[in-house]
Amino acid sequence: MNIIINNSSMVPIYEQIVDQIKVMIRKEELRENDILPSVRSLSKELRISALTVKKAYDSLEQEGFTVTVHGKGTYVSAANKNLILEEQKKEIETDLELAIQKGKRFGLSKEEIRELFELILEE
Repeated sequence: MNIIINNSSMVPIYEQIVDQIKVMIRKEELRENDILPSVRSLSKELRISALTVKKAYDSLEQEGFTVTVHGKGTYVSAANKNLILEEQKKEIETDLELAIQKGKRFGLSKEEIRELFELILEE
């Protein structure tokens, strides 16, 4: 499984795993009934604690993205891709709102904020 951990990120490692698995499900890189690597296997591959992977898998199961069958493994459940996409859009919207508020606090005009946004989009 191609999961990339950014140790310098402010996002907890287990959330990075959850987010990346959700993206894989949305992009259909992971499909219903696909089995995820075992907790031990993924923790070894990523060189992180098995408890961190377990926390990520538990979170995915709580949100309904996976199902764990005792003794068999963790499988991708029938996921609503639109729900995942809406969840991700909501998170981006929140981040953009925070950035806009920060720009206003620093005295930037709406046009200056728009220009910054356009510059970033071009990169």
